[in-house]
Amino acid sequence: MTGPVVGRTAAIFGLEGPTLNPDEAAFFRAADPFGFILFARNVDAPDQLRRLTAGLRACVNRNAPIFIDQEGGRVQRLRAPHWAEWLPPLDAVARARAKGGLTAAIRMMELRSRLIAAELRAVGIDGNCAPCLDLASPVTHPFLLNRCYGDDPVEVARLGRAVANGHLAGGVLPVMKHIPGHGRAAADTHVDLPTVTEPGEVLERTDFAAFKALADLPIAMTSHVVYAAFDDLPATLSAVIIRLIRDRIGFDGLLLTDDLNMKALTGPAPALAARALQAGCDLALYCRGPVQIMDQLAEQVGSMHPDTLRRAQTAIACRTTPDTIDIAALQAEHSSLLAGKLHV
Repeated sequence: MTGPVVGRTAAIFGLEGPTLNPDEAAFFRAADPFGFILFARNVDAPDQLRRLTAGLRACVNRNAPIFIDQEGGRVQRLRAPHWAEWLPPLDAVARARAKGGLTAAIRMMELRSRLIAAELRAVGIDGNCAPCLDLASPVTHPFLLNRCYGDDPVEVARLGRAVANGHLAGGVLPVMKHIPGHGRAAADTHVDLPTVTEPGEVLERTDFAAFKALADLPIAMTSHVVYAAFDDLPATLSAVIIRLIRDRIGFDGLLLTDDLNMKALTGPAPALAARALQAGCDLALYCRGPVQIMDQLAEQVGSMHPDTLRRAQTAIACRTTPDTIDIAALQAEHSSLLAGKLHV
């Protein structure tokens, strides 16, 4: 497919259903967003999904990245009977390390991610919103808790690295989230705006540390969380937190907002998108909405800033063609690790 490497508009958009409607197709052709994101409402069967992903790319005349949330457990958009059902990450890690230790859990998560990447690539999806590097804590809201990998930042970083490596080996761009750390948030950001009150030095030693260890990854997603030690705005809209992400965590990759539809943020999505980019985010993520709102949002964010364009090109360069794998052998090894047997 011909066309530029990356798009024009500094946004990632979703769509309403399992097929492109004419208004969506016309809008995507005109706006040329960086990429797209899919949800369960867009998924029916493998052939349908391949047609949809091909159609999205045809709209922009390039191999645009197409993202999804395929973490496993409650947050996975591709499900049985056409795709594997994956345990929630926290449960899978606990099961693998119960008898095989951390080494077994790390290997299991890398295999799992490589297998997920193969499932995604087979239907034209080449970006996954994982690893989730948020630390589990006594106050972590249930919407997030079993999506975490653990409560120790060093171990979470090692597990997250395995997840990222599995995706990259499979030709899928990993998106680490929710930077700089969502685990101490006691509220569900789909509904409320949480405030974390721990001192800054505590956060930097714990929640921020896993992200710092993986700061070389190509893409990250912000959290809609207030960190009171630093600012009274949620990270997505906070120039102070975005600067912390860049300077102290050391992440110079492509920075996406979390979904601007979430109720943690108040106000019209186009205005929120403009504020997020003014604060230092690279791309606005707007996962669902009528074409009229997406059009307004595209007008607000405009074309990619030169720094965003550089980061976007660097991220796209990480999307390589995967080597052929023996899926059955990887599945067998993955299963043995979940059963507490370390495969060597």
